[in-house]
Amino acid sequence: MLATLDKSNGSHRSGLSFSSTIETFLDPIVAVGSLFVCAYSCGEVLGPEYVILALIVFSLTFPGNIFLNDSLRRMLRKTFVNWVIVAGIMVFFGEASGYINFFPRDVIYSWLIATPFALMTANSLARWIIPNVLAMEGNTRTAVIAGCNDIGTRLAENFGSNKFIGVRFVGYFDDRQRDRLDGIGDAPLLGSFDQLAEYVKTHHVDHIYLALPMATQPRILKILDNLKDTTTSIFFVPDIFVTDLIQGRVDQVGGMPVVAVCETPFTGASGVIKRISDIILSILIMILISPIMLFAAIGVKLSSSGPVIFKQRRYGLDGKEIVVYKFRSMTTCDDGKDVKQATRGDSRITRFGAFIRKTSIDELPQFINVLQGRMSIVGPRPHAVSHNETYRKLIKGYMVRHKVKPGITGWAQVNGYRGETETVEKMEKRIEYDLEYLRNWSLSMDLWIIIKTAVTTLKDSSAY
Repeated sequence: MLATLDKSNGSHRSGLSFSSTIETFLDPIVAVGSLFVCAYSCGEVLGPEYVILALIVFSLTFPGNIFLNDSLRRMLRKTFVNWVIVAGIMVFFGEASGYINFFPRDVIYSWLIATPFALMTANSLARWIIPNVLAMEGNTRTAVIAGCNDIGTRLAENFGSNKFIGVRFVGYFDDRQRDRLDGIGDAPLLGSFDQLAEYVKTHHVDHIYLALPMATQPRILKILDNLKDTTTSIFFVPDIFVTDLIQGRVDQVGGMPVVAVCETPFTGASGVIKRISDIILSILIMILISPIMLFAAIGVKLSSSGPVIFKQRRYGLDGKEIVVYKFRSMTTCDDGKDVKQATRGDSRITRFGAFIRKTSIDELPQFINVLQGRMSIVGPRPHAVSHNETYRKLIKGYMVRHKVKPGITGWAQVNGYRGETETVEKMEKRIEYDLEYLRNWSLSMDLWIIIKTAVTTLKDSSAY
């Protein structure tokens, strides 16, 4: 569901392979099928109103984004969160337009409850059935890799570890002798590059993957010229993929193909959806927490002298400085060249400040930053400018986290990296999670982080 928003693809999704077709259509078909089953079991006649609703459901859930190679836990989480999004959209607009009144309430309620369980069951069955189907004759394609290097060996490992790709790796071709090849293991070395074309013709190889450095262009062109007399599908795996790609994808500029190496996930429709969700959720959350914010403001004012709101300069989108709001929790308001992180037992923290830091109430004014467009609800946490200038020199890829707006909460925070980062190693782990968020962003991931933040905040002992 909402797959156009999810880049975390674990399988060979390009083209219309059997497994990718299942991934694309399984969720929409199950959601629509569940609607019809619930309606029929309640004695309903499937009239035009059900056909229209089915088309709406199909459009909201197509293409599916539950990938067969996802872990069971990830599949269950994505299914639940995705369905909450879809159900929320349909109920909201159904109530607002009155269209929901065309259906008996027992049909709607039973369908909303039954569908996530049907989706989980269908995806679990698919993980059991599809490998057996792919193993049948005619459903598994054979592949060879030209080039036994880091790219080639990683590609071979992916073929071996992902049973849903439907590709059987046969072996390597390389001009070097076996004793000069690192990482080849027990995989067969089938011959040199000059022998590749003859081999694929006589052994009916389906796919050839050229894992050769771009610097070897004459060699690549020679191989391609030799392969013109075959019907084998040829794929080029450029060596730029050795690097840690952020939202890596193939795009076009006036019809010319280009490869994105480091890009924000919030381009085009994804950026619009991210911004709209930030505005709607921020307004709803601020309405709900307004009594808490009033309580916090009074508590800060009574606990120590100074302003209620603490303003601090942070780095925002594209590394530009922004002003971030917090309820003041300390007796000082550090915002200079040397900002010391809060530590356990820090004498600057007031008694009331310790409470609002522990419960993250001090972060609540940042919902105003979200409405201003400076921040997002979910994203890498903003660090003080002085910390940024320090860590950008120590941690490779540190500034990439600024390809998106900073967030009130983030993937690193819900994975245990909240609060003080007193060592470079801890900051490196936080950045690792931030970059993972950029690579795998989806709207369902944002909602999961929000839910997990709410659940873990009160029992988190790392904030002080």
